[in-house]
Amino acid sequence: MGLAEATLTDGRKLSYVIKDNPPRGGMKHTYFAPDKSYVVQFFNNPEIARDPNIHKRLEAIIGKYNPTLSEAAGGARGNSEAMARYFSNSFCWPTAIVREPEFGIVCPAYPANFFFRQDASEVLELWGKDKRSNWFTSRNRRFLQPKELGDFRSMLQMSIVLARAIRRMHQAGLAHSDLSCNNVLIDPQTGSCVVIDIDSLVVPGLFPPEVVGTRGYIAPEVMESMSLPFGDPERKLPCAYTDLHALAVLLYEYLLLRHPLLGPKIFSADSPEEDDYLALGPKALFIEDPKDQSNRPDDLGVTIGDLGPALEELFLRAFVDGLHHPNARPTAMEWEKALVKTWDLLHPCENPDCAAKWFVLHDTAHPVCPFCGHPVRKDRIVRLHLKSQLRGSAGRWAGAGEVNVYHNMPLFRWHLVANTFPDEKADRTMLAYACRYGDQWLLVNHGVRGMKSPGGSLVPEGQALLLKDGAVFLASGEEKGLLIEVSCGK
Repeated sequence: MGLAEATLTDGRKLSYVIKDNPPRGGMKHTYFAPDKSYVVQFFNNPEIARDPNIHKRLEAIIGKYNPTLSEAAGGARGNSEAMARYFSNSFCWPTAIVREPEFGIVCPAYPANFFFRQDASEVLELWGKDKRSNWFTSRNRRFLQPKELGDFRSMLQMSIVLARAIRRMHQAGLAHSDLSCNNVLIDPQTGSCVVIDIDSLVVPGLFPPEVVGTRGYIAPEVMESMSLPFGDPERKLPCAYTDLHALAVLLYEYLLLRHPLLGPKIFSADSPEEDDYLALGPKALFIEDPKDQSNRPDDLGVTIGDLGPALEELFLRAFVDGLHHPNARPTAMEWEKALVKTWDLLHPCENPDCAAKWFVLHDTAHPVCPFCGHPVRKDRIVRLHLKSQLRGSAGRWAGAGEVNVYHNMPLFRWHLVANTFPDEKADRTMLAYACRYGDQWLLVNHGVRGMKSPGGSLVPEGQALLLKDGAVFLASGEEKGLLIEVSCGK
């Protein structure tokens, strides 16, 4: 091993470590910086270096479409420094183009938590391998140590991060083209993920896609037309709509640990290849399709119905309405909003042996953990019903969401003030928290001005109010402060 030097298009020089048999993917091979803070990647196909469109696309991706750079620094339009910092954790975005010794790119190295550690498995040698999501969402899980697997809450958190990243990418007019388990690295322990292989992004109207995707994540319409030549008007190519199919597949896998289309149904008994093509392409059928159960496994277990109404609706739209009709698929923003709404319905499972540890308590009439069957005690069911004042109608309030209460549950600005949403711009300062004290539930004001008790008295910072059935109180003194109604045991 030795050091080599890469010259960038702006004239800067970066060192990288030469290594025999460097990591090689389908498009590029990779060399690390001496301190492993960045990687230098060269394209396997030398023809790419001679394609001016590839150069222009990379320049656009690194510059004006870059969500990890502020607009002031030459990045995406409307991007603040805070937004750029947020998305730099969600994407492994290219930072520069290499001119010499050959054409390539520079990217940040993946953070250390996206590589397996030495003790990740007692069976397989995984040390140093990147954490592709199919290690955690398929039968491969059985080879990993339990501590690697996270829990349902961390998988839901990861889902929010991914939906938000894809929403931001689509807002910029970009499509990934190969969104899959290979190009989203995940860490279930921390609930984090990072989207990689950004250099193949599709810039609509400018640069067409170079790849069609990865098996299991390719949209059915792309699978169905793959035999047609590029340029044929009937050939369907990757775009934002095909990203939305792949996004829904990934979210389903994260939350339910199985693929949404690969069930027991045989579509062709004569050819495994034809069966696979039909199952993922023209005959694709959701394993939870409510009208056609011919592809439903016998041991389905937890279903989309257990994820709450917001996610159930979107999964039905993605894999029933939108499976063969791309414009019916939920957008990444719709997924982000539904996932955040579902986060507020999380409840800890009191069974110490429950692998999921958390579940969505959406049906308080039947409060049972769907993962292990453990019931929830009635005195542990407390729900906050958020209400916002109708514009121009003093004293009239409409539903603005629901929050399940558990011990030490934090509340943020978006739980207390109308028209706020926990996106990349949100203030994540905890303003209040709920806790159980003896046999009572309390809401402690940690930093809210103007919170009032059910009797109308101010609740100063550091003080608490009692959460009892039927109580109604003003969450914040701000102009758009929410009204909160409490229900207990039901």
